[in-house]
Amino acid sequence: MKKSLLDVLFMSEKRKAVLLLLEDGAKEMDTILNSLKTSRQSLLPQIKILKEHHLVTHYNDTYELTTVGKLIVDAMIPLLNKSEVLDADIDYWGSRNLDFIPSYLLEKISQLRNCEIINPSLTELFTIHKSHNPEYKESPSVYTVTTILYPDFDSILTEMFENNIDFYYIVSQELLDKIRTEYQDEFSKFIKNKSFNMYVYNKEMKFLYFTFDNVHSLISMLKNNGEFDNKFMLCRSQSAVDWTKELFEYYRKDSTPITEI
Repeated sequence: MKKSLLDVLFMSEKRKAVLLLLEDGAKEMDTILNSLKTSRQSLLPQIKILKEHHLVTHYNDTYELTTVGKLIVDAMIPLLNKSEVLDADIDYWGSRNLDFIPSYLLEKISQLRNCEIINPSLTELFTIHKSHNPEYKESPSVYTVTTILYPDFDSILTEMFENNIDFYYIVSQELLDKIRTEYQDEFSKFIKNKSFNMYVYNKEMKFLYFTFDNVHSLISMLKNNGEFDNKFMLCRSQSAVDWTKELFEYYRKDSTPITEI
C-alpha cells in the first residue's frame, strides 16, 4: 500500500531534501549525494518511494521532478519558508496578536528572515535604536508607526535631524492627543522641520510600534490577551525591510498628515 503524499513529503528529511534540490532542475546522482552528504545505499530507498509516487523520474543516473513533482514542490516551498520563520520562536509568534497585519502580508511572512526575538533590560529599553543598530545614522530615512512615545524622544529626533535623516512618523489618535496636551511645544518645533513628516492613523492600532530604516526593522507586538511586554522582533535582511515598508504603506494610506500641533 502506498503512503499518502503528505507522508512522502514530510516523514523523511531525505525525501524532502531531494525534492527541494531538484526544484531548480535535473541533477546527477553524484551531485545529489554530495549536496546531501549521504551515501547511495542510504538514499536509493527514499528515491524509490519518490519514483513510486510519481514525483521523481530518472535516466542515465540523472534525476528530475515529474510534472506532478513540480506541482507539489511549488506548493511545498512557501509552506516551508513560512515554517522556517515561525519555527525561529513559535512561542513568541503563537502568543502575539497578529490582527494588525493585513492578510496579503501574512501570506508573505516568509520575508521576515534573519530575525531574532529580543528581550531588552529596562536600562536598554529606550536605547534600542542605538544598541541594536549602531549604523542607524547612515540611513537617509526612518519610518515609525507607534502608539507610544519614547521618554527621550526629544534627543532622538534632534539627533536624527542633525544627521539629515528624514523621519516619517505615524501615531495613534490617543498618542496625538497626549502630544497635543503634554508636548505641544516640542512637537510644534519638530513639525516646522522639513525632515519631519507626521501623520495620525484613523483606526485602531493593535500593536505597540514598528519601525524600520534601510538596513533593519523592529516590530513590537501585543500579546493575544492585549497585554504587552518588552520583547520585540529585530530583523536584519532586505526582505524584512521590504516587508515592513509595505506594512508602513498599509497604515499610511489610512492616515492623515499633521501640519500643526
